[in-house]
Amino acid sequence: MIHLSTDQRARSPAPAADDAGLAVVQGQDLAPDALTLALERHRRWCNVRRVLLVRLDGAAGVLASTAAFAAVRETMPWAQLTLLAAPDALALRPHLDVVDELMSFNAPWTADGAAALDAEPATMRGDAEMHLVRKLRRSHFDAAILFASSAQSALPGALLCRMAGIPLTLAHVREPAHGLLTDAAPDEGVVHDDPRRQLALVAHVGLRTADEGPRFRLLPKDGQQVREALRQAGLGDGQRYLMACLGGGGARCCAPEAFSAAADVLLDTWGDDTVAVFCARPGDEAMLPAALAAMRARALVLPQGLSCGELATLAAGARVLIAVDDLPLTLAAAAGVPAVLPGQALRRERVHS
Repeated sequence: MIHLSTDQRARSPAPAADDAGLAVVQGQDLAPDALTLALERHRRWCNVRRVLLVRLDGAAGVLASTAAFAAVRETMPWAQLTLLAAPDALALRPHLDVVDELMSFNAPWTADGAAALDAEPATMRGDAEMHLVRKLRRSHFDAAILFASSAQSALPGALLCRMAGIPLTLAHVREPAHGLLTDAAPDEGVVHDDPRRQLALVAHVGLRTADEGPRFRLLPKDGQQVREALRQAGLGDGQRYLMACLGGGGARCCAPEAFSAAADVLLDTWGDDTVAVFCARPGDEAMLPAALAAMRARALVLPQGLSCGELATLAAGARVLIAVDDLPLTLAAAAGVPAVLPGQALRRERVHS
C-alpha cells in the first residue's frame, strides 16, 4: 500500500507474554507439541526491544519486504527497528515509515556488493565486514531477522550477526544452520513470491499484519515535480497515461522495441486519448530513442534521473505499468496499479481497462 500520511506511530508498551502468545495462536489448528513451540517462539520474540532487519540485495528487495517489516512493527509496536540494506536502498529512507533507522553495507555475497568491495585495495579486504560487526555489537540488538530471496542464502548474514553477539536470529534455511540461527524457518514449500515469502518468515515467530501489500510513503514534493514534468512533456490536464519503464530486469531484459509494441497494443485496445509515457532505469536511458522511434502512437518522455519517490508517484498515477525491473513493478504493486511485462501486454485478452 502506498501511504500519504507522514504521522509516526507512537511506541506502545509491551503486552504480557501470555496475552501475546494466546493472540498469535488464536484460530490456528496446531498439534499440542507444535502449539507449545509456537507459543515459546512468540514469547521469546515479544521480549525484544531492538530489532535488526537485514535485506542486502538492493532497493527492490527492501521494498518487497516492507509488508513483513510492517508485521514486525504492528505486532511489536514498542520495538526499535533498524534496517541493514545495500547502499542503493538509502534512497528509500524518506519513504519507509515502518523502520526507525537505516544502515548500509556492501555484502560480498551479493553481486553489487562484491563489485563494490573488489574495487577497494587488497589490503582492505575484510575491513568492511569487521567494521560492520563492531557497529552491530555497539548497537546492542536483541534480535535480527534476515530476509533473502529464494535464490539467496541468509547464512552469511547470520554469521555476521553471531559475531556481533545478537541473541535471537531468524531466517529461512534450506541446509542445517546449526548454531547460526536460534529460529530457522523451513524453506521447503515456501512460495517464491518475494513479499509472501517474507511474510511467511516473520509469521514463523508470530509476527503478522492484516495488510499484506508493500509499504511506501509518497512525498508531496514528488507529486509536484511529477505533475510539472508531465505537463512540460505534453500531457494534458486530466489526460490518462500508461507508463513504460525501460531497462533493468536482469534475465527478463527486453529490447526497447518490445516496450513500444506492448504500449501500442494497449493503446489500440483502449481506443481513447490515453498516451504512453516513457522513462528509463538509471544507466538505460540510451534505450529511449529506439523505443520512441518504434511507437506508432504518440508518446512522451520524462526527464532522466527520476528519484524513487518520483518513480512511485508516476506509477501511482498510471493506468498500467509496462516494466521488467523489480523496483517499478513492486512500486506499482504498492499503488495497486496493474503491471505487465512487455510480452504479457501483447496478449490483449489479459489486459483490462
